[in-house]
Amino acid sequence: MTTTAVLKRESEDVASVMLAMGRKARAAARRIALAPSAAKDQALRAMASEIRAAAPAILEANALDVAAIKASGALPSFIDRATLTPARIEAMARGVEEIADLADPVGAVTAAWDRPNGLHLERVRTPLGVIGVIYESRPNVTADAGALTLKSGNAVILRGGSDTLRTSAVIHAALARGLEAAGLPADAIQMVPLADRAAVGAMLEGLGGSIDVIVPRGGKSLVARVQDEARVPVFAHLEGIVHIYIHAAADLAMAIPLVVNAKMRRTGVCGAAETLLIDRAVAGTHLVPIVRALIDAGCSIRGDEETRRLVAEATPASEADWSTEYLDAIIAVKVVDGLDAAIDHIETYGSHHTDAIITADQAAADRFLAEVDSAIVLHNASTQFADGGEFGFGGEIGIATGRMHARGPVGVEQLTSFKYRVHGAGQTRP
Repeated sequence: MTTTAVLKRESEDVASVMLAMGRKARAAARRIALAPSAAKDQALRAMASEIRAAAPAILEANALDVAAIKASGALPSFIDRATLTPARIEAMARGVEEIADLADPVGAVTAAWDRPNGLHLERVRTPLGVIGVIYESRPNVTADAGALTLKSGNAVILRGGSDTLRTSAVIHAALARGLEAAGLPADAIQMVPLADRAAVGAMLEGLGGSIDVIVPRGGKSLVARVQDEARVPVFAHLEGIVHIYIHAAADLAMAIPLVVNAKMRRTGVCGAAETLLIDRAVAGTHLVPIVRALIDAGCSIRGDEETRRLVAEATPASEADWSTEYLDAIIAVKVVDGLDAAIDHIETYGSHHTDAIITADQAAADRFLAEVDSAIVLHNASTQFADGGEFGFGGEIGIATGRMHARGPVGVEQLTSFKYRVHGAGQTRP
């Protein structure tokens, strides 16, 4: 057989595997959409128990994945995203239980009204159907996505990153056991068993009409590919160019720990601050203490001319730095001439993900929250709160920065659509 023939056969094999997964997911979605809340919650609690029971196997698989990632020379932030610990596995299990504790969105009536002709109308939440989740590095997404989609009455096809495929496979097996324990179809949560990138392409094409929406979680190249090639709707953010603005009325004692947390708590998450804007009115009093605290925490500084004049360790910021998602212990720092300049900078360079203001001036905060067009805007709080779990959603399947359907953390409600129920008594339209 020629090389071309072998490649064609391999491509056909991937396509057939993926189409079969799509068909099974579509069949499972019909059952999950009608599953009682009690059955879904029973499955979720069983999943949490199975994750805890599988902790040794998860850690063993993760050790192999992380060793390979380290050997590849990956950045520390990338390694951190891929690494699981006993505490992180317990947090994963608790997250699944928290999702079980949420109200079931399916069937919830979000509006109801009567027409003069006697018709009674209701808008009711319904599942989206089959969701494709394509993600890199973070094996915990396997549990988050599986649990959220089940709670919202959807089926899901998961395609984890090849770098953590072993870890994700063990977690997925625990989820499947939880579904079966509750008498629900294991096909409701499927994991692509292939590292072949062609599997991603098949999902982006929709698997013959089986996939209703795609959610990518990963680096810029993955998300860009998904947005460019997907033939189904996408919930995604391309980058987290996250700003934190120190307003003229910012309390310095509040600002220092808040900025350090926003940047350094976990540098590899999409809510990590990447640009620090400091109002010129307080640059003389606030810039050095805040930047010094960042440096002491291990952060490198890319500064504008004013920042470099005040902080010798700062290196020059280029134009590209203002639109860079570092996902590392690096931050760009700029002095701005007031609230208008800060908002203009965010609008020019931001990615509409998450942006924060630190100020004791409520009027300034109100303007910032109203005028900054990002999915998440914060006042006097760390940008690291850009997380579905912190919003009380029990977790998230991703952060959406688009303006259609879902925006911000995508939780169970955002994974539903709606339909209208119309109740009549024999009315006909004249």
